[in-house]
Amino acid sequence: MCREAREIEHPGENIVPVTPVDQRTLGTRLREAREARNWTQRQVADRLQVARTTVVAIEKGERRVKPAELVELAGLYGQPVSDLLQRGAPAEDLAAQLRGALAAAPVDSDLLPHLQEFQALCEDYARLEALCEAPLRRRYPPEVELRAVDPEVAAEDVAAGERSRLALGEGPLLNLREVLEADVGLRIFQMDLPPEAAGLFVFTQALGCCIAVNRQHPPEERRASVAREYGHFLTSRHRARITLAGRYERRPAAERFAAAFARAFLVPAAGLRRRFLEVERERSRGVTLGDLCRLAHFYAVSVEAMTRRLEEVRLVPSGTRDRLRLEEPHVREAQRLLGLGRLGADDEILPPRFVALAVEAWQKGDLSEGQLARLLRTDRLGARERVWRLETTSGEGGETIDLAAPLLARSAG
Repeated sequence: MCREAREIEHPGENIVPVTPVDQRTLGTRLREAREARNWTQRQVADRLQVARTTVVAIEKGERRVKPAELVELAGLYGQPVSDLLQRGAPAEDLAAQLRGALAAAPVDSDLLPHLQEFQALCEDYARLEALCEAPLRRRYPPEVELRAVDPEVAAEDVAAGERSRLALGEGPLLNLREVLEADVGLRIFQMDLPPEAAGLFVFTQALGCCIAVNRQHPPEERRASVAREYGHFLTSRHRARITLAGRYERRPAAERFAAAFARAFLVPAAGLRRRFLEVERERSRGVTLGDLCRLAHFYAVSVEAMTRRLEEVRLVPSGTRDRLRLEEPHVREAQRLLGLGRLGADDEILPPRFVALAVEAWQKGDLSEGQLARLLRTDRLGARERVWRLETTSGEGGETIDLAAPLLARSAG
């Protein structure tokens, strides 16, 4: 059936039936939704025309919320009623942990709504896995204890160990987000965060390791942020963190480790040394800025990061970064002359697996069209476009692909 003539099934908002949650759970969700919108209990009480103590009792689960009140609160907080009544207890409060991290990394209050959305993304991912019976496999390494070891020296060893454990070799990691999701079990999102926020990291037993990086930053910076937040997970996974760009004049050991781990994980020393020496042998007058740009492009890192990495592994003299003109316009012009365009930017908020699970759940009839659109952070037209791209083959026949159909029956053994 051709896609243009095919309507997505489940028209309207045929909401999946939900089992009523207990009042304490519902109260917790209402409180979190209110805080995400920066409403006070007094403002909500005035809107409902009730006493503030009534709102307090509702959020504590001590007073049953009336159906009309629930509908009004859902509209006030910008959340579907079905989400507030979702089966099961709420996951551990990721947003609360990250709000606690703000004290260590002071940032504008504009970040607060993003923390709640980050939690919603992670919870939505877990719900899709439950619907599709496809839990994200966790292959976490043991936590690293820094103790009195130089964190930057430790980072080299840990990065090499992780590359070996995951069988990644010594080459570039162009699909970093997919590798860390599939081989380690990380949930990684890209969000439109305030400019000063580079990355968010939090871990809970229910949702595992969850990371968000700033989608507004260049692709090379985002990749470095993903690797750096993974470094945080390796050393202190039970402490939520918010990493700010260009901060930490005197960085604590955990931050120094995470930054050094990111550089070593993205650009392994052995592979870089071999490739650099090959280039050097070809150059009778020494390695050029053009060679530096090509190396950075090969490993999908910035030229500044590559120069620092070469200094770390002592392939160029210390201070080379200061002697070279590495201002952004100068570097971009050199890259343009060399035909080295920007890396293919992955600007998607959601991981590909998240999108595939959402479409699979819709195909099985577990989601309505409206629910699918909400999960994909788009409108109905955008949801239809995503479904069409995922379920329609490129052949002239335009056959549809059932993402929920198993390729092989599971063996009885």
